[in-house]
Amino acid sequence: TNLSDKGNEICFCTIGDASTSEGHFWETINAAGVLQVPLAVFVWDDGYGISVPKKYQTTKASISEALAGMQKEDGTNGIDIYKLKGWDYAGMCEVIEHALEKTRRTHTPCLFHVEEITQPQGHSTSGSHERYKTADRLTWEKDWDCIVRMREWILTNALASAEELVAIEEEAVNYVRESKNSAWQKYLQPILEMREHALSLIRRLPANAEAEKIASGLEAIREPLRRDVLKALASVIRLSGDEGEVRDYYESLRKEQAKLYDSFLYNEGSKSALKVEAVSAEFADDAPMVNGFEVLNKYFDQLFETNEKVAAFGEDLGYIGDVNQGFSGLQEKHGAERIFDTGIRELTIMGQGIGMALRGLRPIAEIQYLDYLLYGLQPLSDDVCTTHFRTAGQQSVPLIVRTRGHRLEGIWHSGSPMGMIINALRGMYVCVPRNMTQAVGMYNTLLQANDPAIIIECLNGYRLKEKLPSNLLAYTVPLGIPEIVKSGEDITIVSYGSTLRIVQEAAVTLEKAGVHCEVIDIQTLLPFDIHHSIVASLKKTSRILFVDEDVPGGAAAYMFNKVME
Repeated sequence: TNLSDKGNEICFCTIGDASTSEGHFWETINAAGVLQVPLAVFVWDDGYGISVPKKYQTTKASISEALAGMQKEDGTNGIDIYKLKGWDYAGMCEVIEHALEKTRRTHTPCLFHVEEITQPQGHSTSGSHERYKTADRLTWEKDWDCIVRMREWILTNALASAEELVAIEEEAVNYVRESKNSAWQKYLQPILEMREHALSLIRRLPANAEAEKIASGLEAIREPLRRDVLKALASVIRLSGDEGEVRDYYESLRKEQAKLYDSFLYNEGSKSALKVEAVSAEFADDAPMVNGFEVLNKYFDQLFETNEKVAAFGEDLGYIGDVNQGFSGLQEKHGAERIFDTGIRELTIMGQGIGMALRGLRPIAEIQYLDYLLYGLQPLSDDVCTTHFRTAGQQSVPLIVRTRGHRLEGIWHSGSPMGMIINALRGMYVCVPRNMTQAVGMYNTLLQANDPAIIIECLNGYRLKEKLPSNLLAYTVPLGIPEIVKSGEDITIVSYGSTLRIVQEAAVTLEKAGVHCEVIDIQTLLPFDIHHSIVASLKKTSRILFVDEDVPGGAAAYMFNKVME
């Protein structure tokens, strides 16, 4: 893509030494060593994880020694490991320059273990590091502080005079202080102006001691927050019942704050998945009935034939074509660079997907079974869901996570933590197709948009027969639009995925008993029924039943809450 030079960029990662105890770190380093990708990891080792010394953190109290078995040797994969001293500027420059040139050229990942780092203020300003460091350690930190050593190196090599260094230090301090003050004023000034306008409106009201008390309280706040202004306005409105300028200004501020803090969770422009035009699936008169997995297989074959930006990967997805055969034969046809296997490492499968999506590709990252999504949940919740929001719409991570669940039997490969998913993945769309035909339409919708999503296919639906659509690449399923799959007047039954088939069977039985059910497939949990069509059905039937396989407080509770609201 135009966001990469054939993959020859280096990905730089930085981490504190104590955090290398996390599973994320080990999974990432192992995957990088297997894949041979240009990754450069800097581990900054000050000997502590907050107050806990590294002898309690790391085997052999050294991450480079603990990783020694991963050192790349001739004829093997692995990583290059370098040990550096944080106070040795010239030595670090020499090693890092050479190492990065090799990584960029050979794509051998590298790790820099930077030891003897100091903490001038400890881990944070909330507590002094004098509480847990010995007097000898504190003395050593003063003598071997990186800035002190850098200053000595400059003077020894006659790169600047002592007077010049003092001037540079003073200039740096002043620059930082002025920048801090300038940034704070840029933040504070609009709020001060907001407060002044609010005070002028409040004091135009008929004389009222309580209103003046509220105004004086707001005026006394030295550095007010937006919340303080809104709270004061709301208090005056409740007090006076004002329907004029005060209320108008209050409502305008609420809308303004919504834009500041409650926008861009999803794409809102032309690349929004909610703006993709709905196109119905078409079927030839002689359309064959095929297994559900065959619908997916034929679709993915056509997709990879026509869209060069798409890649798919996951456990068992490449060589054998995934455990349910949706990609059967496609690696051989389209290449192992685009359809490939990974290790059992859900976290870094998600990580690969994030990186590829940010580079302009359209990755389909597979989690083999829905209950294993737990292992990859953190980067989805913390990174994929928040990137568009945190960058005010400037960056998107259009990752599609493909998985399967709702098996409704057994202990393993049957977990369906839907309640967790819909609450942990706000910022992604959650699609729950009832069959593979609907799943294909959802893939098409998402690939026309720029939003991240998870598609949960029905694990017990791959060998159920479906009619093969003739326009596999063209039809779309709109997100947030439930489908009425059976009309009725007596009761509304709302469901999705595998339980929907059970509901459909039950509706036929109830029909014979004279109960006419309106069966609704929600299709997506996020977004959920954006036009409130379920409420319209409830008004017609006056009865509603939510059916889902989850535990109490899960997806059924969520659906009930959304409809009642």
